[in-house]
Amino acid sequence: MARESTGVQSLQRAFDLLERLADAGGEASLSELAASSGLPLPTIHRLIRTLVTLGYVRQNSNRRYTLGSRLIRLGESASRQFGTWARPFLARLVDQVEETANLAVLDGDEVVYVAQVPSRHSMRMFTEVGRRLLPHGTGVGKAMLAQLPREQVRALLDRTGLPAYTPNTITDAGELLASLDRIAEQGYALDESEQELGVRCIAVPLIGAPTMAAVSVSGPEGRLTKDAVDRILPEVLAIARGLADQAALA
Repeated sequence: MARESTGVQSLQRAFDLLERLADAGGEASLSELAASSGLPLPTIHRLIRTLVTLGYVRQNSNRRYTLGSRLIRLGESASRQFGTWARPFLARLVDQVEETANLAVLDGDEVVYVAQVPSRHSMRMFTEVGRRLLPHGTGVGKAMLAQLPREQVRALLDRTGLPAYTPNTITDAGELLASLDRIAEQGYALDESEQELGVRCIAVPLIGAPTMAAVSVSGPEGRLTKDAVDRILPEVLAIARGLADQAALA
């Protein structure tokens, strides 16, 4: 039994190190991992060497460690599955609000759209499944960033910067951090033509889900007016709760 317990603990620690690498932007030294995890350096070295051998971690020429390419296949498969079971929720949301519904996750420093159900209207959105964007310029991204510790958000912004997708994109870190506080308080985020001109988006985080995710409704500003946002917000919040509950059970 002691051997089985040790094996489970090693597995937990290995996954914890992978998550800490991801939180650090995908790259860290052994000493940085030791400082953040509290584990002894010999333990971290043993676990990291095993992960390197398996291809889940890679050592750079500067002796720092990064997430390995073998994780890509796992992540892509998980994203497809996440999107598959989420589609009925998104379809129900489209039926209720008659605008396009999206599901996105935070993958490292980027937002990845993993599912979408388009509206019956003819407007084609810039957003599509598989697209990757920086979170500061999207409703779903801001909804997810608002759930993170502010020091973690600052570190992410230091790595990515705040490039403008449109003239409306927030490009000042102080302004963005202030908006995240408002988003966390009100429970939803708005994208006011910040990713695509003429498009408004309302996004809600999946609170309690095992991965950082958010659901959104997007459409042209002419249809998705401020009054329309107030009207559909309860529907988006309800679908977000349903998705979070389902994700927790999956």
